[in-house]
Amino acid sequence: MTTLSLAYIFKQQQLLVDEHYQLPQVESLASDLLISAGDQVIARDLLDHEPIPDGLQLVPIRQLLQLWNIKEFEQASRAIQLLEWRRNHKFCSHCGHKTNVHASEYAMVCPSCGYHQYPRVNPCVITVITRGQDEILLAKNARNKNSEMYGLIAGFIEVGETLEDAVRRETLEEVGLTLQNIQYLASQPWPFPSNLMIAFKAEYAAGEIKLQPEEISDAAFFKFDQLPEIPFKGSIAHAMIMHAIHGTAVADDTQAWL
Repeated sequence: MTTLSLAYIFKQQQLLVDEHYQLPQVESLASDLLISAGDQVIARDLLDHEPIPDGLQLVPIRQLLQLWNIKEFEQASRAIQLLEWRRNHKFCSHCGHKTNVHASEYAMVCPSCGYHQYPRVNPCVITVITRGQDEILLAKNARNKNSEMYGLIAGFIEVGETLEDAVRRETLEEVGLTLQNIQYLASQPWPFPSNLMIAFKAEYAAGEIKLQPEEISDAAFFKFDQLPEIPFKGSIAHAMIMHAIHGTAVADDTQAWL
């Protein structure tokens, strides 16, 4: 009897699902990446020459973030990030030899020099900044030229930097402001392509808004009841904005941020 596995089948940032946005069940292949052994959950890439099976469709993973619960999205995030890691580590970064997949752990192993390459996560800070009792700082990403969406200040953590220092530096660089009362809120895996968003809240301390034009095209403090277009529900940025305005939880065991 053939055993079927629940499958995360990706084509770049799109995932194969049925009309109800559920995952297909397929026969496992030797090249599949095992995500969950007990539940027989696998991940694989849909190759360019492979047709989309009948009854299935490719849906951007960002869209699924708005439709799935936390557990479902986090497993999809894990799957796509592991596929990305395996795809990018086919050769040893020490000696250039072709690598092999480790039999029992997530590692690409060099048979020549023995070097192990493990999945890496890129930590990013994202900060919701308030001023007074009813204002929030929102900024428009300069690279999103076709969107009117305003989001939060965010950026990668640099080598040797604390999370709090990254919050201060990114805010000062992008909008020229200094902060006070920096506090941790929550985190969210963000597979675009392999990030961990680490959320903070902070209060405006001093300065006038001065944009970093290559990163930010516009930024302003908005009244809570006069917001522009903001990130979609399901993203941690949306949950942070709702937390600042309404005091709702950002992330907890009740999955309140969805």
